[in-house]
Amino acid sequence: MIAPFAIGRLPRIEFGSGSLDKLPGIAAPFGQRLLLVLGARSFSGTPRAEALFESLHAAGLSWHVVRILGEPSPEIVDAAVAEWRGAGIDAVVAIGGGSVLDAAKAIAGLLGPGNSVMDHLEGVGPELPYRGPATPFIAVPTTAGTGSEATKNAVLSRLGPDGFKKSFRDDKLMAEFAILDPDLLASCPPDLIAANGMDAFTQLLESYVSIRANPITDALALTGMAAARDGLLAWYRGGDDAAPARERMALASLLSGICLAQAGLGSVHGLAQPLGSLFPIPHGVVCGTLVAAATRVNIEVMRARDPGNPALAKYAAVGRLFAAQDVPADSEAQDRLVAVLDEWTETMALPGLSTLGVAEADFPRIIANCRGSSMKTNPVVLSDAEVAQVLAARLA
Repeated sequence: MIAPFAIGRLPRIEFGSGSLDKLPGIAAPFGQRLLLVLGARSFSGTPRAEALFESLHAAGLSWHVVRILGEPSPEIVDAAVAEWRGAGIDAVVAIGGGSVLDAAKAIAGLLGPGNSVMDHLEGVGPELPYRGPATPFIAVPTTAGTGSEATKNAVLSRLGPDGFKKSFRDDKLMAEFAILDPDLLASCPPDLIAANGMDAFTQLLESYVSIRANPITDALALTGMAAARDGLLAWYRGGDDAAPARERMALASLLSGICLAQAGLGSVHGLAQPLGSLFPIPHGVVCGTLVAAATRVNIEVMRARDPGNPALAKYAAVGRLFAAQDVPADSEAQDRLVAVLDEWTETMALPGLSTLGVAEADFPRIIANCRGSSMKTNPVVLSDAEVAQVLAARLA
């Protein structure tokens, strides 16, 4: 029997080398005035940026620019909404990494209503229902990791002892168009490739074994993980295989966003919330450093007390994706998956938690704040002691 499931709406997707050139024609039907949300410098000043601005001007479009430096906070979103709400913006276009896309998504959602994003953040404030309408939003990622171009949530952070990392989430926030141009990934440095690539793989793996997974997300997640298998290390190492590897990782990232939006995530992202808010650790680095340990603990816990859990067979299926030969035993395939993730963590030099400022004394408050929506879809309920095992494995 196939359990009932639902798939939320997705953006219109334009994928392929050179697809950025379609942006003026995509944006023009929404109106003449754009708000461009950009990062610090990764896109601006490049030949592609100059050519885009010329083509936007030739299409009769005008624009204002908002820059997002680092991970976006509610204050950054509210300030941008206050500044541009009365400017007659017809569409919001984000060109950048996940932080840029998340900020732009929230700004687009609130340019019309004009209220504070704090009204809607999950687990913070009054959690008022979002009524909209959202300003049309076009997402153009320049990294391959978060899949934010295909999700309905904008992740916002406030750092510090009372910090948080929470989502503004609603179907109305989904991008109208997602433009995936792998050529835009060419300038990503190796450390960003590693962190973002491991984030994308983690999202694919966690959504695949999520308790909310369904046949559609399963198919997409397996396709994405195969793309990451063939693309991540090849892109990280560079050389002649870098260009096709970038294409594979752009696809893996896109599919990871689709899957997480439909199926949810797991323990890695449950821990990423407090680690990213209590410490200045980039989200992709958290995911990259924890995914092998979290996968190992999930498998060990299910073997011990829930051996019939269907996620064990799914972990085995992913392990077989990486096996060079037939692996008949599920346990061997599961161990192969963990070994590959350990190899990736070491090869791409993902730092341990202590290097990132985390001490064992911090574990209780991290664990106390990890039980959000992502942890609720983990394939097995982990005790506090089992969550601590994940953290301890990556402390050094």
